Amino acid sequence: MKQEIMIVDAYNMIGNWPVLNQLKTADRLPDARDELIHMLADYRKVRDMNIVVVFDAMYAPGTMKNERRYNLEIVWTKRDQTADSYIEALAKEKQSRLTQVTVATSDQAEQWTIFSEGALRISARELWNDIQRAKNEVSRSAREYIDQGLVRKNPWNEHQLLALEKFRDNLALGKHPDSRHLSEKD
Repeated sequence: MKQEIMIVDAYNMIGNWPVLNQLKTADRLPDARDELIHMLADYRKVRDMNIVVVFDAMYAPGTMKNERRYNLEIVWTKRDQTADSYIEALAKEKQSRLTQVTVATSDQAEQWTIFSEGALRISARELWNDIQRAKNEVSRSAREYIDQGLVRKNPWNEHQLLALEKFRDNLALGKHPDSRHLSEKD
């Protein structure tokens, strides 16, 4: 089975996801970055893949740094290096017979370069939709787990419940109750 790596063009997601773009346009770019990282960390838990989030120095000048947060690799490129050039080089380096690289970006020029290296691409909108599907899957699984927990707390098996129902019906009709149906053998 191939290892999966997703490389995310961070500012491309921030610019294309309405909730994050609103934060950016309200001069809350650090909040948009943090929210993106949290969303991708939750997504990673569901999809079980390695995710590299790439921010370029355009909005956060400084020296290149890599950090690990919430089980994500977060990269800040060098001062004059674009996220696109970093992502393209990383995709080329990581793509192999044993590793499938997917790049999340809506930048068409970058997509063509990614395709030429054998990597896959997912647009910002497609990733947003998959994140929403993943959230729904988690919610559905949680509801099912809770429902199963409620069923597990019931001390009666199916045969005992049927016997109890019959016992109740007999009592309602004024018939003599037959407690043999409630034995633990059922």
